[in-house]
Amino acid sequence: MTAYSAYTEPELAGLLKQGDKDAFTEIFTRYQSLLYIFAYKKTADREEAKDLIHDLFGMLWEKRESLSVAGNLAPYLFTLLKNKIFDLYKHKKVSQRYLDTFQDYLDVEPEAADYRVRHKDLAELIEKEIAALPEKMRIVFELSRNTDMSRKEIAERLGLPEETVKSRMHHSLKILKGKLGTKSFLIFF
Repeated sequence: MTAYSAYTEPELAGLLKQGDKDAFTEIFTRYQSLLYIFAYKKTADREEAKDLIHDLFGMLWEKRESLSVAGNLAPYLFTLLKNKIFDLYKHKKVSQRYLDTFQDYLDVEPEAADYRVRHKDLAELIEKEIAALPEKMRIVFELSRNTDMSRKEIAERLGLPEETVKSRMHHSLKILKGKLGTKSFLIFF
């Protein structure tokens, strides 16, 4: 068996390109420690550094046939590692943005849910109070609020004088304000 430790970097790159596993092992043996130290200095995380080195050598083996090393392997491997570190930071940044957005959602959502519940409860209370109005007032009030009809149109539709419609609307509003309180009434209407 040939001593691969005696081969130059261009020779090892050529053998790797041909699928020589022993050349790959020699490249790994020569550079994995240096690459690990570099990765660890950049990430300050032993496991991430190990994963980066593992990924780098896995990619090197998978793409060995398209390997284009012009001379020394060291600069090529360090460039690959730098790119992997940049990708890691980019991924972390995107992940952090996602987590921040999700946290914002969690922080805001309970308030929004509480608001929706209170709004729904208030709407139900208002509808209940409208339903409790005397029938003639309720009909005028509902026509006024639920359609685009003017007082004159409501009066014509119900066969009433316009002043009666106006009076019933005024009394309806007065009753609702009294039962609901001005604040609740204004929030809904």
